Amino acid sequence: MTDLDGVGRGEQRPGRIVVGVSGSLGSLAALHRAVAESRRTGSEVMAVLAWIPPGGEHGYRLAPCPPLLATWEEAAAVRLKEALGEAFGGAPADVRLSAQVIRGDSGPALVHTADRAADLLVVGAGGGSLLRRGLRPSVTAHCVKHAACPVLAVPRPPLHRELAAIHRRTVWHLPTTPAPSR
Repeated sequence: MTDLDGVGRGEQRPGRIVVGVSGSLGSLAALHRAVAESRRTGSEVMAVLAWIPPGGEHGYRLAPCPPLLATWEEAAAVRLKEALGEAFGGAPADVRLSAQVIRGDSGPALVHTADRAADLLVVGAGGGSLLRRGLRPSVTAHCVKHAACPVLAVPRPPLHRELAAIHRRTVWHLPTTPAPSR
């Protein structure tokens, strides 16, 4: 007997490595980790960038404009292509890599894409301030809670933490380097 996906009951569909990409340093670190896993296992990497219209879906339903929607989707595709370019300077030759732009919230879109038990979902473990986490739920937490496959949360790279510390010091008008000792 064959299920809706055309795979027999005893057969297993091959696993993919689905990675969430936004262009942030955390997502680029997750992308590098996904490619490293692909080199180890031979699985295909699917880079996914999820987007929603400015103002959210509710705002778009109140005033729909299909030409703007096409522009926003194109901008998301350009952002994904730029992120892949920043991460590798082009697609790595030794890895099967595909890219997909999905309209929707990041967490649900990634969970929906990584729908096979043999998949691996790779996301950046963002962190962020308490205020930011209160206003916008964590994509990583959503994926860990709802995914039907293993989830690999990649910690922020040390460079990200250093840049955040410099930003905080700049905002508070503090010196970014320690004072010379006498």
